[in-house]
Amino acid sequence: MVQSKVFWQQHKFKLNGLVLLLPLWFLYDSLTPEFPPAWPAQQLGQFEIAPIPLDLKPPYAHHDEYVKDFYLSFTQGDIAAIRQGYLNIGPAPLPLAELQQGEEGILHGSRHGQHVHAIAPPQLTATDKVWLTLQTWQGELLTTSWQLPDELVQPQ
Repeated sequence: MVQSKVFWQQHKFKLNGLVLLLPLWFLYDSLTPEFPPAWPAQQLGQFEIAPIPLDLKPPYAHHDEYVKDFYLSFTQGDIAAIRQGYLNIGPAPLPLAELQQGEEGILHGSRHGQHVHAIAPPQLTATDKVWLTLQTWQGELLTTSWQLPDELVQPQ
């Protein structure tokens, strides 16, 4: 018993030093993220858009829905011309009336790019695509899609 107290008294400063250094590791890790490569850009009306998945993990449960996080890079076009935009994953784009019912799948961000929790099924299949639906202030409805890369598709 006395031996363990002496050991603790001699080495407790090392544990304190480790506790002080761990936040630096986590700070570095959070400031240097690594993302998968961007997908090919597509022209959609006046916009040129390239999606970037934030990771290669399967969709996750978020507020009772499954979602997959994406960053959309707008390399051409004025984002201020978009009234609303949605991203979903599936065999077909969801109708605008259905997309407007919830809070998932909505594009949000700045003129530099948009983040989105894309509505997704629990398991991604080879028949699924990533569907982008934009509505402009003039009421024009624009839709495009990207094939899912093989590394995102779960085996059946």
